[in-house]
Amino acid sequence: MSELINNREVDIPEQTRRQAMLREIIKELHAGKSVEEVKARFEEAVGDVTVEEISAMEHSLMTEEGIPVEEVQRLCSVHTAIFKGSIEQIHRSSKPEEQPGHPVHTFKLENREIERLVNFRLELHADKFKKNASDEIIFKLLEDLSLLLDLDKHYSRKENLLFPYLEKYGIYGPTKVMWGVDDGIRNMIKEAKKALSAYNGDSGQIIAALEEIIKEVNEMIFKEENILLPMALDKLTEDEWVKIARESDEIGFCLTAPEREWIPERAAEPEGADVPAGEGEGLSPQGFIRFETGLLSLHQLETLMNHLPVDLTFIDENDVVRYFSHGKERIFARTKAVIGRTVQNCHPPQSVHVVEKLLADFKAGVKDAEDFWINIKDKFIYIRYFAVRDADGRYMGTLEFTQNIAPIRALEGQKRILSE
Repeated sequence: MSELINNREVDIPEQTRRQAMLREIIKELHAGKSVEEVKARFEEAVGDVTVEEISAMEHSLMTEEGIPVEEVQRLCSVHTAIFKGSIEQIHRSSKPEEQPGHPVHTFKLENREIERLVNFRLELHADKFKKNASDEIIFKLLEDLSLLLDLDKHYSRKENLLFPYLEKYGIYGPTKVMWGVDDGIRNMIKEAKKALSAYNGDSGQIIAALEEIIKEVNEMIFKEENILLPMALDKLTEDEWVKIARESDEIGFCLTAPEREWIPERAAEPEGADVPAGEGEGLSPQGFIRFETGLLSLHQLETLMNHLPVDLTFIDENDVVRYFSHGKERIFARTKAVIGRTVQNCHPPQSVHVVEKLLADFKAGVKDAEDFWINIKDKFIYIRYFAVRDADGRYMGTLEFTQNIAPIRALEGQKRILSE
């Protein structure tokens, strides 16, 4: 280890010192030392390493040490074998976006591959093209550009999966601008391929195009990782990231793919919440009810309904009263005797025709809601009726929603701090 630790360089920035050590280890690999021997020295001398450090190290191997790009590529798999444990250790993060499979992690993973392609291969081959525009180097450039067109998947996931969620939060400007730049990069790559395929000796035009592609691709990576993705992380919910991750497969990935499906860490379900197949629709023997958007015990559900600051009553499709909430201060009294009676029998004869007309409109699809408001002493009662329909639009019943909104109407100004 002593040969890797130079006490005279204690003042050299830590990142530079680590870079030098990494480069020495890879050069030894290149000289023929075994993976096991080098890995042991790597773990002893360096410890954890970031993907960015590996990319920078590989870049310096080509530009400073003169190791051919093909040889660096050959060593990539060996590099991965050496660094794998350390990289995985870094990725074992409590932040969801740093976990494999999270859309942000995947975007950044692809960016490292795109950087490797444009900054190592494409740049190196462009330099060779400047010196000698041979058929061989033109072929390699065409190969690089064809690979680079794979970033269409990276951009498409950004545009079609991420941007809609940002627009949902009112963010339009950055997404439109970025989409336009994405299209510009796509077109530049296609035009460069065309020019190379019909090369007429004007190397200056092609070199300028390649340099512009390298610049624009790198700038887009910077914009994504320093503006777009932090902004998205600030706005999107965990469930929205889950949806993006699950829909990403349909578009595909650029130059690499997530290691695994991202499953956010969440609290385990209570014991007894499992619903056996064929035993009811979402109801477990222990009284848990599984909804499309969550799980509640019957006790939790009833307590929750009774804590709502409104009175609820539900009649089914046959006008039979099936349920009412019973909070501490109901506005209109209800007794359990009404359960099972038709709603018509629960109203005085002089108002039954109003009930009948409302239900007829709901059942016929003429209306979906109707509102009334009345004053009773110091209360201002807001009564709302909603036609309850299933996903196919079939009428399932009517919900009565009653609330004293006098306190709400009395609100003035604004409140931004908690009450003492």
